[in-house]
Amino acid sequence: MSIEKMAMPQLGESVTEGTISQWLVSVGDKVNKYDPIAEVTTDKVNAEVPSSFSGKITELLASEGDTLPVGQPICAIDVEDGETPPKDLIKSEESMPGAAAPEEKDTSMKKRYSPAVLRLAQENNIDLKQLNGTGRGGRITRKDVEKVVAEGLIPAEEPNSETGKSTSGAASFADAMAQAAAVQMTTQPAVDEAGDVDVPLTGVRRAIARNMVRSKHEIPHAWTMIEVDVTNLVNYRNQIKNLFQKKEGYKLTYLPFFIKAIVAALKEYPRMNSTWAGDKIIEKKAVSISLAVAAEDALYVPVIKNADEKSIKGLAIAVDGLASKVRNNSLSPEDMQGGTFTINNTGSFGSIQSQPIINYPQAAILSIESIVKRPVVVNNMIAIRDMVNLCISIDHRVLDGLITGRFLARVKERLENISPENTPIY
Repeated sequence: MSIEKMAMPQLGESVTEGTISQWLVSVGDKVNKYDPIAEVTTDKVNAEVPSSFSGKITELLASEGDTLPVGQPICAIDVEDGETPPKDLIKSEESMPGAAAPEEKDTSMKKRYSPAVLRLAQENNIDLKQLNGTGRGGRITRKDVEKVVAEGLIPAEEPNSETGKSTSGAASFADAMAQAAAVQMTTQPAVDEAGDVDVPLTGVRRAIARNMVRSKHEIPHAWTMIEVDVTNLVNYRNQIKNLFQKKEGYKLTYLPFFIKAIVAALKEYPRMNSTWAGDKIIEKKAVSISLAVAAEDALYVPVIKNADEKSIKGLAIAVDGLASKVRNNSLSPEDMQGGTFTINNTGSFGSIQSQPIINYPQAAILSIESIVKRPVVVNNMIAIRDMVNLCISIDHRVLDGLITGRFLARVKERLENISPENTPIY
């Protein structure tokens, strides 16, 4: 017997460190070669670390949540006689050799699914609860799922008892979001009580949860709000909306006017159109607007590419097209990629104030609230005006109050000065 130490793997060419998101073994556990022993998260991938030896775990050299550089030992194994260390000590689950673990009666790890297993099951509408895993403790491996798919024996997900519909969340945009969200959530299960209804997580909801938790965990949020008099905008839009719809076949909502003003201000203040990159801030050349669009069960954020190159008509067409894709469940991964700044039209639900969570890894998100008539003072007289609140959340690592205030003031100025003379639709 000899003690061998396993090191933090390099899960990608540019990866320099990894985080132990979950240990799958404890000190004293017996493991076989290729048994998964830990889940590791990097900024690029989630992967299972398989054991390079058969033996007994003698020491865990890192705790869950610890981030270690590539090459630093993570655990020690008392290796059985005859075992020789392989040249490549650690491989991710995606490239792990296909040696199946011996059959075990223990099923304590059956419900611990890796990101790759979850993704593959989602893509093929497989109910993992109906599979028997060949991994340690009954854990379902990627090869278990691939075997079921290859043999055509695909257990469909059980229908929801409330709706009678499948609970599968397989969708191309969900896959894209799930792959982008590299951090896994580790939570303690809640206890069901009488009368409670379990609502299975769809792939989309799972991806949203991961990205939101990552945003709040990693980004120091700051928030502010301004009010804007949009009486001129309301009057202008009311004058032309019927003619526009008759001519173009699209509804002319307020949203394209807001997007136009925001995009113009982003061009003047490019720091608002940035992302945090660890040791630097990247000001994005493209101005592509991520637009929060609500569906029945989730919130999607498709992207208007190069929004600064579009007229108000072009923005109206883009908004209508993305909304239609959300309703028809036809968004593609391409529709979800490339956003540099997010706009959230919470006013469509009657909201007058909100604190949005930043769409990671962007630096800001702006909510457009409801347009409401309010009494305000104009030239020392009380007047009824159409007012709207603009609420913005910012990444305080990238932005501060000064530049954010100037940006909002410019958006306000542009919106309050909308008129037929200086606001062309085409």
